[in-house]
Amino acid sequence: MFRYPADRLPVAIILAISCFDFYLYFMVETVWVLATYWFVMIIPKGKICAWNHHHQHTPTFRPKPLNRVLEFFYALHTGVTTNLWLLHHVLGHHLNYLDQTRDESRWQRKSGEPMGELEYTLHTTGTAYSRGFKVGQKHPRQQRQFIFYTLLTLAIVAFLIWLKPVPALFLFVLPMIIGLLLTSWATFEHHAGLNTENEFEASRNNLNRFYNITTGNLGYHTAHHHKQGVHWSLLPRLHEQIEDKIPAHLIKYAAL
Repeated sequence: MFRYPADRLPVAIILAISCFDFYLYFMVETVWVLATYWFVMIIPKGKICAWNHHHQHTPTFRPKPLNRVLEFFYALHTGVTTNLWLLHHVLGHHLNYLDQTRDESRWQRKSGEPMGELEYTLHTTGTAYSRGFKVGQKHPRQQRQFIFYTLLTLAIVAFLIWLKPVPALFLFVLPMIIGLLLTSWATFEHHAGLNTENEFEASRNNLNRFYNITTGNLGYHTAHHHKQGVHWSLLPRLHEQIEDKIPAHLIKYAAL
């Protein structure tokens, strides 16, 4: 069922969080309890964004229906629906990140000046769906799936809001908005200011063990761009093979 056994534990944890969200949705009405839970879970749910990213590169399950179900729960945590990152990130950013005139996650303004961190975060968040849709014009099958599952997800969320507005706000709506913002914010450090055509000098890496446990080795970012189809569990090994080509100033060991 799983393509890679390493996905079993993170998926189990993420689905457990989803189940607890729905438990609270049906059982709790107290605003301060829901608000506290939403606030406490901002960082843990922010980490889920990294696992959604990995899933878009390498689908977690062999049966496609299971992937669609998982993507629905990912969307509730991250604000990223089925195929959005496949189009925007896999078929867009990874092909264009060395060209700031085309990069879907570009950190340069049209003038060539670098964006600030806040400007980049808001700009990338605000254009995520439109740029994903634009990339999809070259990939009609993936675009159709993106549109269908996005509308389906929004319809389900709208129903949850209609049924129980306050729990839906704190358990689904706000996490979706914050998740998309956090996803965009986290990508700023990956490439911002690295204006180069050399792939080994175009990404920053974070080799902190805790960071990589909680993000599925997202810190091995040069390796990830070098071979984006490599499963997250195999990135440390790939990093070792190319580490001598990565400048030392692009490697750090930070917990966040």
